[in-house]
Amino acid sequence: MTNTNPEEFVLRTDFPFESHYQEVNGHRLHYIDQGKGDPILFLHGNPTSSYTWRNIIPRLEGYGRCIAVDLMGMGRSDKPGTGYSFLVQAGYIEQFIEKLKLSRLTIVGHDWGAAIGLHYAMRHQDKIRGIALLEPQALRPCADWSEFSPPEAVELFQQLRDPGQGWPFMRDNNVFIEGMLHTVINRKISMEELEHYREPFLDPQTRKPLWVFPNQIPVFGQPSEVVQAVEERNLWFTAAAVPKLLLYADPGCNVREPQVNWCREHLPNLTAQSVGTGFHHLAEEQPQAVIACLSEWLQRME
Repeated sequence: MTNTNPEEFVLRTDFPFESHYQEVNGHRLHYIDQGKGDPILFLHGNPTSSYTWRNIIPRLEGYGRCIAVDLMGMGRSDKPGTGYSFLVQAGYIEQFIEKLKLSRLTIVGHDWGAAIGLHYAMRHQDKIRGIALLEPQALRPCADWSEFSPPEAVELFQQLRDPGQGWPFMRDNNVFIEGMLHTVINRKISMEELEHYREPFLDPQTRKPLWVFPNQIPVFGQPSEVVQAVEERNLWFTAAAVPKLLLYADPGCNVREPQVNWCREHLPNLTAQSVGTGFHHLAEEQPQAVIACLSEWLQRME
């Protein structure tokens, strides 16, 4: 069906897709829309955009209508300046799906996109065919920082959550975007690719969503509304029969051995697969493996 022959795979740096926009709550979400059939919704994480799926979607169009949306404040979506919390972002995506009248939906989510996709799936179980998670964020609440993954990033995330230092630090240093030079570990990310990720945040004041997301990670019972949402979702997710795919890497970032083991022990109808060497941005680090795993999983659901 979809060809994933490694000899024919060429890593692309451009983004040659037609842009579409959908208004939600008075603001526009940017998205791309490729292929036909049952919808496959790609949700990116922090600090990326639909650009992260540019090598994945062209090779999955044979499996359905591939839609990749930019979260509010990110990519080419509007930047209202406030309203970037997890539940607000999840609300935007919920309205986006409703406005596009999507059903029989497969969600492919990375990082916070996975958490947002799961939140939608819990609330609209009848519309979901399957859920694929790549390095998901907020898989479970952390009782304290000892449960946070990766442990080597605890100090950075504590600084970003500091009421006095967090926002100035992100605003002035753009740490997640610039950090991609070091956290895309399976290959060297090109300057052209980095410029695509930098472009939405050239104005330091637009970096608010990049800062808000670290403050939404449920640690020490805070933020309480996120802890509650994740706990409620996991009550459903650990009992739901919906097909699930977890993609992780070595050494990984959000998802390492304890998280993989938890998923295998608690999530029914789960396929868990390693994509090989990688840290966090799996679609950048191991696009061929991601395509192969998604293709095989999607084919099994047909």
